[in-house]
Amino acid sequence: MAESNGAPNGLLMHGFGTGAEQVAGVFRSALNAAAGLPGAAVEIVIQGPAVAALTHDGGLAGPVASVLERGVAVRACENSMRSAAVDAASLLTGVSPVPSAVVHLAQRQWDGWAYVRL
Repeated sequence: MAESNGAPNGLLMHGFGTGAEQVAGVFRSALNAAAGLPGAAVEIVIQGPAVAALTHDGGLAGPVASVLERGVAVRACENSMRSAAVDAASLLTGVSPVPSAVVHLAQRQWDGWAYVRL
């Protein structure tokens, strides 16, 4: 979504937690955001040990597939992946790593994206 009339370039949703339970709500909220903000870019960034939930046996396959179908991008912090011993090959299809969640979050905000931490 291009910036116009003060509208942000997109919505950045930040999930941090120790597992699937702590970040599951981010995916429900992203579906609501995608429905309520038609045409807006929506992106989820998962940071912390919860990145392990973005793997094939991590417990979030259904929610990840649902948001991807709605055009929501899903990102995993590579720093967190290293700490949690998660390699990129084990991530669910469609999940893209970013080198650092903190840097990615800052850059998106500097680019005019709205930020929500859940």
